[in-house]
Amino acid sequence: MSDRPSESSLSRRTFIAASAVAGAGLALGPGALAPAAATGSSWRGVEQTFADPESRYGARFRWWWPHGLVDPQQIQAEVRDIARAGFGGMEIADVHHSVKLKDELDPAGHGWGTPAWTAAVKAALQQADRDNVTLDLTAGPSWPAAVPGLVPDDDAAIKELAHGLVTLNAGQTYDDVVPAPVVAAEDHVEKTTLIAVQAVRLVTPSTRESVLEQASLVDLTAQVEDGRITWTAPADGTWLLFSYWERGSGQLPEAGPHSSPEAFVVDHFSAAGTKAVTDFWDDHILDRELRRLIKRAGHTFFEDSLEIETGATIWTPGMLEAFRKRNGYDLTPFLPVVVEVKEKYLYTYDADLTTRVRDDLAMTFSDLYRDNHLIPLRDWAHDLGLELRIQAYGLETDTLAHSGILDQPESESLGFKNLDDYRVMAGGRDLAGRTILSCEAAAYNGAAYNVTWDRVLTTLNSIFAAGVNQAVLHGYPYAEAPGAAWPGFAAFSPYNGAPGYSEAWGPRQPSWRHVPKIADYLRRTQWVLQQGRNRSDLVFFRQKGWTATGIGAQWATNDGIPFGWSHQFVSSAALVDPAITLRDGRLAPEGPAYKAMIVEGDAFRGRRTTITVEAAQKIADLAKRGFPFVFLGDWSKPTAEGKGDAAANAAVAVAVQTALAQPNVRNVAVAADIPTALAALGVEPQVRHDRSTVVHQHRRTGDADLFMLANGRHAENRPLALVEQEVSFTATRAGDLVPYLLDAWTGEVRRAGVYRQEGQTFTLPLRLTPGSSTVVALAPRGWADPSSARAVSVVDTDAADARLDAKKVVVRASAPGAYAVSLSDGSTATALVESVPEIVALSSWTLVVEDWQPGRTPTTTDTVRSVHRLEALAPWNEIAGLEDASGVGRYTTTITLPDTWDRSTGAYLDLGSVLGSYAVKINNRSVPRTSPTDTRLDVGDLLRAGVNHVEIEVATTLFNRMRTAQPDVFGAAARVKTGLVGPVRILPYGEVTLKA
Repeated sequence: MSDRPSESSLSRRTFIAASAVAGAGLALGPGALAPAAATGSSWRGVEQTFADPESRYGARFRWWWPHGLVDPQQIQAEVRDIARAGFGGMEIADVHHSVKLKDELDPAGHGWGTPAWTAAVKAALQQADRDNVTLDLTAGPSWPAAVPGLVPDDDAAIKELAHGLVTLNAGQTYDDVVPAPVVAAEDHVEKTTLIAVQAVRLVTPSTRESVLEQASLVDLTAQVEDGRITWTAPADGTWLLFSYWERGSGQLPEAGPHSSPEAFVVDHFSAAGTKAVTDFWDDHILDRELRRLIKRAGHTFFEDSLEIETGATIWTPGMLEAFRKRNGYDLTPFLPVVVEVKEKYLYTYDADLTTRVRDDLAMTFSDLYRDNHLIPLRDWAHDLGLELRIQAYGLETDTLAHSGILDQPESESLGFKNLDDYRVMAGGRDLAGRTILSCEAAAYNGAAYNVTWDRVLTTLNSIFAAGVNQAVLHGYPYAEAPGAAWPGFAAFSPYNGAPGYSEAWGPRQPSWRHVPKIADYLRRTQWVLQQGRNRSDLVFFRQKGWTATGIGAQWATNDGIPFGWSHQFVSSAALVDPAITLRDGRLAPEGPAYKAMIVEGDAFRGRRTTITVEAAQKIADLAKRGFPFVFLGDWSKPTAEGKGDAAANAAVAVAVQTALAQPNVRNVAVAADIPTALAALGVEPQVRHDRSTVVHQHRRTGDADLFMLANGRHAENRPLALVEQEVSFTATRAGDLVPYLLDAWTGEVRRAGVYRQEGQTFTLPLRLTPGSSTVVALAPRGWADPSSARAVSVVDTDAADARLDAKKVVVRASAPGAYAVSLSDGSTATALVESVPEIVALSSWTLVVEDWQPGRTPTTTDTVRSVHRLEALAPWNEIAGLEDASGVGRYTTTITLPDTWDRSTGAYLDLGSVLGSYAVKINNRSVPRTSPTDTRLDVGDLLRAGVNHVEIEVATTLFNRMRTAQPDVFGAAARVKTGLVGPVRILPYGEVTLKA
C-alpha cells in the first residue's frame, strides 16, 4: 500500500501556508510609503520597504547590566551583536537579582548614576549611533524609579499611611500616648506625622474584614495634646481607637544596593517625586555630551511597572485635600476602611459604600499619577529629544486612559494574564491617535536556558494580534558579573537557588546563529503593525481602565473572537475626552472606528451597573446620534460610579434611560444574546471564520487593509492545533481590490491565487500551524506584484493549492488526476497532473554534534565534537553520549529521486518535530523560509532527479548542559528533549500551468 496521504488529508480546499504569508503591508503614517500606483516603480518601493524595513521597526532587548561594573568595549561589542543579528535596539536596565555578593558590584565606584556608569552609557550610545539602533534609558536603578541619596523622610520619597490601634471595651478609658503604628517603620524612616485620631464601634469581628458601625465614628484629633489622648468608650459594645500616621515607606528598588548612598523609591503621585527624578538626571547624569548623544531619533526614556509596595497603606502628602477636590467629600471619616496591612483591607462599613469609597480613592491616586508623574516626565523627556515609554500599571490606576498620554505605553507578557489585558492598553493608545503599544515580552518563570524560539514566537504572535506592535525581549544580559558561572551573567538566573526567569539571549545561546531570520521576521511584522491605524469592530465600556487583571470581556473571549470579531475597551476618562467623536456611524473614525459599544456592569465589582455621570451622558448623546449600543444586564436602576450622591445617581439614571430608549440601542439579559442584538443593529465583523483559535489585528492605511492573523493563545496554557479554514475579509474602501499575501520570513509580497469575492468581501483559505501568523492585504490591483495585476484568479478547485505566476495560474496537487478549476473570469478548466512520486521517509542520518561545555572562564565555551549514525531519529537525551549535550547538531542524509522528477514536480520537506531552532540546506542551497512554528517547508525548486543532499542544522537550548554545569541550580530538573525528532518526510506534489 502506498504511503501517500489522501488528497483530503492535505485538504481538498486550498490552504495558504502561514509560513509563506507572514508579514507586512503598506501604509500612510509614520514611516509609511506614499500610496502605490499600478506601476513597476511603486511595486519596487513596496517590495524593498517590506523586505528590509528600517532598523527602528526591529524588536528590542531589555539589556541587563550589573550597574556600572561593565567594560565600555564589551558594551559596544554587545550593541554590535544585536545590530548584526537584525534587532532594533536595547534598553539599559540596572538589574542583577542573581548576584549574591552585592558589595562586589562596587555600588560606590560603579553604581547606577556614577561616572563609570555614565561613561558606559555614552559608549553604548556611540555604538548605537554607528549601528543605527535605538538605546533606551531607564529612569532609575531596577524598579520602581528611585533616586540615589533620597531618604524616606524627604518630601519626594514615597509615603505610606500607617495606622495605630487600641481595642476598648464598653466604658473603658484610654489615657496614654497616641497608639503607635501596628506596622513598624522600615529602616531609615525617622519622621512620622499624625494625620488623625478616631474611634468607631466594632460590629462584627472577622479574620477578613471586620464590620464597623459608620454612624458611630468619632473624630478625636482635636483632643490630642503633647502626643497623648484621653478618651472613654461609650457604654455599648467594643470600640476601636485608631491613629493615622504619614511617614516614608522606605521602599528600595528591587535587588539593591545599586548606588552609594542607596536610592529610595520616589513618590509617583507628587510633583516633588517626579522632580527628584528629573533633577538627578539633569544635575548628575546629563552632561553636554550625553545630551547630544540622546538627541538621536528613536531613543526613549523608560520606566518599569508601578510596583509600589508597603506593609501599610500607600499614601502621598496632600491626599486628603486632593481627594476632596476630586470627589467632593471628605475621606477622613472613611480612613478606617481604607487602611491596609500587607495589601489587605482590615475593616469595612456597608460593603457597597466601602467599595465605592475605595474606588474613589484609587481614581484619585490614578489622577495624581497622571498629573504629577506621567505628564511632567513626558514633557521633560520631550525637551531632551526622547520619547517616554512606561509600564503604567501595577496599582488600580486607569492604565487605559494613561496609555493615550504616553508616547509608547508598554505591557508585559509575564504579568498579563490574557489577551484582553493588552486590548485595554491598545484601546487607550488608539483612541489617542498614537501608534506604539510596546511589550516586555517572552519572560517565563523557571525557564532559564530552556526557552525555544517557537515558544517565544507563539507568545509574540498572540499578543501582536491583540494590539502589541513593539517587542522588547526579556532579555540580553551583559557578559559577566561577580560570582557569575558559565555561560555568563544572567540577571535572573539563578534566582533564589532555582533556574529563575528567562531568558539570557545572545551569542551564548546555540540558537543565536539562527536568530537573524527570526529578527527579520519580527522587524517585518512590526513594520506591518505600525502602519496606518488599528481598527476594531467593537468597544467594551469598562468602568475602570485597570489592566494586568486577567478579567476580560467574557462574551468576546468565548464567542466573539473565535468567529472573527475584534474588540477593545474604553474607560470613562477616555470616553469623555472631547476628541472622541462620531462620524459616519463610527466612533473615533480617525482611529479604531468602532462600529458598536457593549456596556456591561462593572467586571471588577460583581457586574454592578454603575457609570460616571459624564460617561453616561456621553453615551446618551452618542445613542441619540445613532451610534449602536448593546447594554448587557439589568440597567433599570443604574447608579453613579464611586460614592456619588442622589443627584449623581439621578443624572446617571436619566442618561441611561435616554440611551435605552433609542432605536439603535438594545438591552440583552445574557451575553449569549449579544450576537442577535448586533445583527439586529446591522453590525457585522470585518473578519469572519468558523470557530477557531485564530486572532487578528486589522490595520487600515491610506490605500490598503492589512490583516495580521495568528493561531494564538488567549492564555499561556491554552492548547493550540493546526487550523485549516476559510477566512472572509471585508475591505473598508471601495474600488478594484485584490488580496495580497505577505511573507515576513522571506520578505515576499504576492497576489493571492485562490479566493472568492462578493462585493468588497474576499474569502481566502488559510493554514496556520500552532503559534504561527500570516498577513493578508486588501489593496488595489498593482499595489504589489504588477506582473499578475490583471491575471485571473482561482475561485474554487479540488486540487491542493494554486498560485499565480505572472499572468498564469499554476495548480498544485499531491496525487495524479484531473482537477477542476473555476476561474474569476467565469471560465473553468481542468488541470491534469499526470504523475506524482511517492512519499519518501528519511530515517537514516549522520548526526554531527557540537556539544557546548564550560570553558576556562565563565564567558568562554568549549565545543566537543561527536559523530552519530542514526537509523531512527530520537531526542538527544535518548542517544548514547548525548544525554546531557546541548549545542548544535547537523543532520545529513541523501535521497535519490526518480528520473521523472522535473520542473513539474516539487515537494514539501516535512520535518515533523524539531525541538530547537533550525536551518535547512538542500543540495547546499539554503531554504529561505524556516519558521520555528511551522516545520513543513516548500523545497520543490531545490530538489532534482538523482541524488540530493539534505542538511538540517538544529540548535538546542542550553538546559541539559546547565544541569551538569550548575547542578546546584539546574540539577534537580529532568532532562528535556532536544534535537530533530521527526518523522522527516518528502511529500511530493505535481504542478500544472493552465493555458492563458
